[in-house]
Amino acid sequence: MEKEIGWLLKEKYLGKPTEFFYKDIERLKAGEPLDYVIGFTEFLGCKINLSKKPLIPRTETEYWVEKVLTKVKKNKNKLNILDIFSGSGCIGISVLKNTKNTKCFFSDLDKNNLKQIKINCKINKIDSKRYRIIQSDIFNKINNKFNYIFANPPYIAKTKKNKIQKSVLKFEPAVALFGGNNGFLYINKFLKQAKNHLSENGQIFMEFDFTQKKEIEILVKKYKYSNCEFFRDQFNRWRWVEIS
Repeated sequence: MEKEIGWLLKEKYLGKPTEFFYKDIERLKAGEPLDYVIGFTEFLGCKINLSKKPLIPRTETEYWVEKVLTKVKKNKNKLNILDIFSGSGCIGISVLKNTKNTKCFFSDLDKNNLKQIKINCKINKIDSKRYRIIQSDIFNKINNKFNYIFANPPYIAKTKKNKIQKSVLKFEPAVALFGGNNGFLYINKFLKQAKNHLSENGQIFMEFDFTQKKEIEILVKKYKYSNCEFFRDQFNRWRWVEIS
């Protein structure tokens, strides 16, 4: 707790405690995540505002997006990308911020997340001509095709609810965490449709739980994708897959 209070004082109050600082300490003591109390987090050099309480970006996500960005940067063509299940918009914004030849479609079902994405695009000074924000239940309002699709779907099985931190369950949006009883509700729907939204030589980058690798391999074959390659995160756990 002392370490978190130190971060709070430094990041939100610039080392100068006020009456609100002490109120925020009470929020921390009640279990509210530090990033919510501070009000923002960093993601690949971008400031991600969390005022609408989207899912807090994870370090594992930041790790794989950074790896994928090296590939995107090598492609000098004009690129259309999709950040689906966008949440805070951290993935799409970091791609836009770190590239010049990209246009991003952000897609999420939650209206609060759509407002959050708009806030974060403005904070990070993203040209409004470079992005569109769409309210969509997976692909139902999306007709475009994309060079790259970034997906971080809700993938935790509801049966594993008892293994999740209490503060996460209490404060973070359940809809962004749980993918049905087995964790595959959204992964299955996404992979079933995503192929129809890929441009020629397009690729999907999708995050998943490290226990889901075999089932995802089965789904990739079921929906007749050509290739897939799995990668581990910084903790040596299977974390993302590249599909084409």
